[in-house]
This record gives sequence, C-alpha cells and structure tokens, in this order.
Amino acid sequence: MRVIIIEDEAPAAEKLERYLRKYDPSIEVAGQFPSVASTVEWLKVYQDSIDLMFMDIQLADGLSFAIFQEVTVNKPVIFTTAFNEFALDAFKVNSIDYLLKPVTFTDLSNSLKKLESLRTQLHRHNQSEKLQKALASIGSREYKKRFMVKLGEHIRSITADQISLFFADGRDVYLVTSQNRKFIIDYTLEALEGIVDPTMFFRVNRTFIVNINAIQDVVMYSNSRLKVLVNPPFEKEIIVSREKVPSFKEWFDGNRPIDS
Repeated sequence: MRVIIIEDEAPAAEKLERYLRKYDPSIEVAGQFPSVASTVEWLKVYQDSIDLMFMDIQLADGLSFAIFQEVTVNKPVIFTTAFNEFALDAFKVNSIDYLLKPVTFTDLSNSLKKLESLRTQLHRHNQSEKLQKALASIGSREYKKRFMVKLGEHIRSITADQISLFFADGRDVYLVTSQNRKFIIDYTLEALEGIVDPTMFFRVNRTFIVNINAIQDVVMYSNSRLKVLVNPPFEKEIIVSREKVPSFKEWFDGNRPIDS
C-alpha cells in the first residue's frame, strides 16, 4: 500500500511514518506535504499512484479542506488533527476516520483495520455481480498462451505453462521459466495482469506474478501476510501483500480472482 502524509509539523509526520512502518513494513510513504498548494500540485499528477492519504486539517497555508476544492480526490482519507470541531466537515470529503492528536499506534492500527474491513465488505458486496460477469466472459476471452523471448541471436517461444513467475526489477520485467531461466520481456506487470489466465496466474504484490503450478508451499508471514515458496526456488522472497491476502486465498482455493 502506498500512502502520502499531508502534515506541516515535521515531528508529527515522522511519528506517523514510524507507526505505519511498525504496522506493516511494506507500506510505502510516497511523499510528505506541508501545505495545501504542494498537495494539490502533487495530486493533480500522481494521485492514481497511491491508495490512502493521511491529512492534517490546519496546514501551513490554510485548512486542508481547500484541497478538495482544487482537485477531485478519489482516495480514502484519514484525518489527523488536534481539533475536534472539524469532524463533521471531514466526513463529507472521503474521510474514513478522524484521529485526534497526539495519535497513538493503537489509533492508527484501528484506522487501518477499519479501512481493510471496509474494502473487504465492498469486495464481498460486489463479488457476486462481478463473478457472474466474469464467468460469462470466460468462454469468449482468449488469454495469452505464448511469449516470445530472445536468446542471443535466437528467438524462442515459451508457453504459459512453462512459466514459473514474472517479476519486475526497476524498469525491467522478467519471465522466469520452470527451468529457472530468466528473460526480459516487453510487458509491464499491469499489462500482464490483463493478458494472462487469472486462474493460472496471480499478482501477489507490486513485484511478482506467480503461476499456481509453480507454488510449492505457502506459509504464514509477519503482519498477517503470506510467503510463497516456488519450485524451482527463487532467490528473492515472494510475499503476498496484506491487501492481497483475501483474494489470494480465494484464488488459491480455486475461486477465480475478481479485480485482485
């Protein structure tokens, strides 16, 4: 999960970031912003790259509610403030929680659990309708069955069932075969999600897409996450991110993932 912190007091922002890493080390703070102006400028370009916003109300150049007048905010917001009189206004603008300073680790944990619960409820509410639509499309949709790769001066074709996993390393995306051979391919992980068979492949985090036939074991990991072990073994840890765990379990149990 990627978040931003909108807070004009550096110690408060640093404390919040420490609590976030304590709650889940995989949480990435994409930026910290002390003002309405800097937040609006960033959101206009990069809002789609984040999942959640932490927002103080009184910022260096005014109340943070002004942000919502300058840009359409479509991400959930957790407000953190020393004043309780803005609570009603906060819940009119994407707020899922309102934490009074000084924010404790327990406060933060409860808010993040609330967010996870809301997402789970929304997923379940929509799942039946989405499942019906997805099942109706299975018969007509064709998924990519082969990938062309380069081997020196040669070109090879690798079938989907020969692929153990895909992973991203910086700007490069690699295909790893069941013989543990790696090839750079001209796809992003986002593009791969839309063209590989979702009954066979699952994107477990921002870095890995795994083939169910390559999974040797799945074990419990810290902070309610899961660790995937593949065969042949891979040199990097493959961790199912916290928000992906429910849909991964459904997929692993034989249910086709919907918007996982």
